[in-house]
Amino acid sequence: MKTVTMRVDDAVYRMIKTAADGQKRNLSNFIEFAVMQYLSSAQYVDNDEMDEILRDTELVQNLKNGIKELEQGEYTLV
Repeated sequence: MKTVTMRVDDAVYRMIKTAADGQKRNLSNFIEFAVMQYLSSAQYVDNDEMDEILRDTELVQNLKNGIKELEQGEYTLV
């Protein structure tokens, strides 16, 4: 086991602490859990996949519309 020291803003600390309490975890256990979740869920797209996505004009337009609607306050990102 390694010890890691980090500094976070008070607001960030409260968010982490609230999330840890919600999952009935201690702070260090929750941070480890959250980091592992993030690292295991990160997805990468290779160049061929990105080219395929960008060729899908309907998908690209829907994504642009979604971003525009989000910026206009029609949705809240959670």
